[in-house]
Amino acid sequence: MKVILKQDVKGKGRKGELVEVSDGYARNFLLPRGLAVVADTAAMNEMKNREKAEQYRLLQEKKQAEDAAAAIDGKTLVIKARGGQGGRLFGSVTAKEIADEIKNRYNIPVDKRKVLMEDIKSYGSYEAEIKFGQNISAKVYVMVVEE
Repeated sequence: MKVILKQDVKGKGRKGELVEVSDGYARNFLLPRGLAVVADTAAMNEMKNREKAEQYRLLQEKKQAEDAAAAIDGKTLVIKARGGQGGRLFGSVTAKEIADEIKNRYNIPVDKRKVLMEDIKSYGSYEAEIKFGQNISAKVYVMVVEE
């Protein structure tokens, strides 16, 4: 009997997969526990529609990520920080500060964990990479100046 799994079933498959199982296993175990539904035409159509919706959602997310990356790629962010002698900062400029500056200036939300850079501990110009997912990234330049 062909069934569509509603949850992961060990040894059979993952949620949303169409699997072939014995009739007794389906009737006595999977169906009564709500782990699967019989793969009739209505269930198959619903599964195909769900897959199309997921593909559309992924396509939209990729388009948004590409637009955001194009908007900030190659831009220079100026961050003011306090420092002491020799151009050393009190503390450092963090990924959170860079993400906040991008949000404030370009209105593009960026997770601080997606900002790849070394710790900035002195004045100067640095490069940071912003990962947007799905192999999309942008490079921004960070210029740290005296407050």
